[in-house]
Amino acid sequence: MRSSPLDGIADEVLGAIRERGTYRRMRVVEGAQGPRMRVDDRDVLLFAGSNYLDLASHPEVVEAAERGARDYGCAAGGSRLINGNLACHEALESELAAFFETPAALVFNTGYMANVGVIPAIVGAGDVLVSDELNHASIIDGAKLARCEVAVFRHGDVDAFAETLARVRPRARRVLVAVDGVYSMDGDVAPIAEITKLAHDQDAIVLLDDAHGSGTLGLRGRGCAEVAGVLAEVDILMGTLGKSLGSFGAFVAGSERLRDLLVNTARSFIFSCALAPAQVEAARAALRLVDREPWRRESLARNCDRLRARLNESGISTAPSTTHILPVVVGENARAMAVCEALLERGYYAQGIRHPSVPRGSARLRITPMATHTADEIDGLADAIVDCFAAQRQGEIPAVASATDRA
Repeated sequence: MRSSPLDGIADEVLGAIRERGTYRRMRVVEGAQGPRMRVDDRDVLLFAGSNYLDLASHPEVVEAAERGARDYGCAAGGSRLINGNLACHEALESELAAFFETPAALVFNTGYMANVGVIPAIVGAGDVLVSDELNHASIIDGAKLARCEVAVFRHGDVDAFAETLARVRPRARRVLVAVDGVYSMDGDVAPIAEITKLAHDQDAIVLLDDAHGSGTLGLRGRGCAEVAGVLAEVDILMGTLGKSLGSFGAFVAGSERLRDLLVNTARSFIFSCALAPAQVEAARAALRLVDREPWRRESLARNCDRLRARLNESGISTAPSTTHILPVVVGENARAMAVCEALLERGYYAQGIRHPSVPRGSARLRITPMATHTADEIDGLADAIVDCFAAQRQGEIPAVASATDRA
């Protein structure tokens, strides 16, 4: 095979990544998604996923996926605007709209594709996106594609948001306010009620990316906006099908006019093959289970509260989390990954997250319990984390470079 300029590019970029200790390679995970899996040839308890309600392997979800493949085949066979708009897609969208009490919904292939499709459909040159500083990368990239001005405000700070909005509103043709519901690295929740009111007072549009809140939060699992009492006020609600709903894909819920606008202008929708019918039918089954089995949300909350309390008793903080994403800040990248590896050796997989995914010096374990972990399993993880922290303080877990190439 000939030598290519690509090789030199790869060597240069990857060399710099290795030098700063942020080189990544993928772990090998075996088995069905659930509380126990096999990771890098070890049987472990999984505390690193987004299958929060443990629906990915639920018999009804699996059977629905099998039925979808039998009835429709393994692919939609094209984009929604050509030949891929199957009856099951329309059914799922109707059920999502009913669940979230909106007039309409539209399914996208991923949450990333939803945001990079929605944002340029709403704003462009002469407009402003007002964005929380910790918003997901898909919101940042959606703004780049939209070529709009971006005004960033301090994370979760209502006063800073109000000041930013007041500053940009007079010169903007349109203003789109975008916030995450649950922030994926810190586990805290956006002040969505206050933000929505202030935004609407200034004739701005609100986009809530509730990828981690949909299904898990609220009396019926309708997410952060339900908890805040503003489900009917949010203009654009984005959620995913691949986390709490144990399937794959994403959705945008809102008005009929929003759906029609996105069908006609969202490039990530127009120019993509439609979701595979097996995934669509799995999502429909999971949505019914979310509605029928509130014990899953209740159990998830209990498990997270138990872990949070057990760690706090030992002086280990999970602040600012109030949800099912619990950060335990370690500090430097290598130290965080060394603790991650030590936990894996003890039979617990809680992923280490490093700069640049989080601010420098705040590398952490990102712990995500599931509804079906037992109390004993939660306690075992807490004890293992406490032991690993003590061992690292005593120098028994050195922060070695070999630990930094794992994730």
